[in-house]
Amino acid sequence: MAVGDQWQGRGAEAADPAPQEGQRLVLVTGPSGAGRTTAIRVLEDLGYEAIDNLPLSLVPRLLDGPAYGRPIALGIDIRNREFSAAALIEGIDRLTRMPDVHLELLYLDCRPEELLRRYGETRRRHPLTPDAEPDLGIAREIDLLAPVRARADVLIDTSDLSPHDLKAELLRWFQTGQGGGLAVAIHSFSYKRGVPRGLDMMFDCRFLSNPHWVEALRPLDGRAPEVAAHVEGDPRFAPFFRALVDYLTLVLPAHVDEGKAHLTIGLGCTGGQHRSVAVAEKLSAALARDGWQVSKRHRELERRGAGAAPQPTVGVGKA
Repeated sequence: MAVGDQWQGRGAEAADPAPQEGQRLVLVTGPSGAGRTTAIRVLEDLGYEAIDNLPLSLVPRLLDGPAYGRPIALGIDIRNREFSAAALIEGIDRLTRMPDVHLELLYLDCRPEELLRRYGETRRRHPLTPDAEPDLGIAREIDLLAPVRARADVLIDTSDLSPHDLKAELLRWFQTGQGGGLAVAIHSFSYKRGVPRGLDMMFDCRFLSNPHWVEALRPLDGRAPEVAAHVEGDPRFAPFFRALVDYLTLVLPAHVDEGKAHLTIGLGCTGGQHRSVAVAEKLSAALARDGWQVSKRHRELERRGAGAAPQPTVGVGKA
């Protein structure tokens, strides 16, 4: 059986956008000790059908037939006897093409030193190195999961989160029904590396003045005040940004009225370092000031190790 063949489920050949009706499926993964079990329990409390460590080959059978009456949370980690990063990524691609499945990949991340501290407190053995020190297993697992982490729709760093904090963050992202409001995720990215999966809206920032061609700004990124000032100094920036905020101010409440719980906005530029990052930072702040629940993620900065996991949700939220 070729990698990913076990994921061939209902409607896998269709590539049309998913309709609003269908089965919501949240895949929960991340390094051992990062909080996956806690997340599964929280999602179960939120009304999800929670299943932990289902063999990958059984996922199509789970999705065969009519949609469940509630969303599904499926925990997957390296203890699964069929686990491999390649098979999981192939499965994600196939599930994404199913028109009646609404897939979200939740990745719970954690700093290696914090994972090591947690293993020391619980005196557990790491599943990858049961007969050796856990730091070896932690490093091996983080490396194994790197391509899966890059595909995450929602990435939460639990390093500094208590179980209560993690629950609050999960409530913001995954609470069912309209009571939880709309969680807005803003992603910056590089067109050279491809458009991120799962974007609801995408805006091209490549027409703005590029700080890459300014030698002093080239090593910096869009979070630096100097870079932001350069981007905002382009005479086309102000009307573009004003139109962007006006558009989102119009459509975000409509998504709330439709009962949508999560909306992802992509901002792209050539390298994903300067212009898209600067616009994402400014847009996140503007929407937060208006009371929206906002998180931001800079994909290319994360890949370079220059960016942390998505920032905690800010703003007071809107129902």
